[in-house]
Amino acid sequence: MNIKPLFDKVVVESVQTEEKTKSGFILPSSAQEKPQTARVVAVGPGGMVDGKEVKMVVKVGDTILFSKYSGSEFKVDGKEFTIIRQSDILAIVE
Repeated sequence: MNIKPLFDKVVVESVQTEEKTKSGFILPSSAQEKPQTARVVAVGPGGMVDGKEVKMVVKVGDTILFSKYSGSEFKVDGKEFTIIRQSDILAIVE
C-alpha cells in the first residue's frame, strides 16, 4: 500500500479503543463512539492552500486527536483509514 496525500491532507489509522466499560460491560460495535485517536500513516507536502502557505506539523508515526466528524473514511487492502486536513487535528499525543 502506498498512499500519498496531497496538500495539507493527512492519512490516519484509528487506534483501537477498549470495548469494555470501566465496570466490565462489553460494548457492541454499534454502541461505541467513532474513535478520535489515530496514528498518522502518511502526510501531504503542505504548500499553498486557499491562498495561504501551510507548513506540515505532524509526521508519520505521531498519535493524534482529531475532530469527531472530520475527514473521509476509506478502505485499502482491508484496512480502514481516514483522510483529514491538518487543521482538523486538535492535538499530538505524546
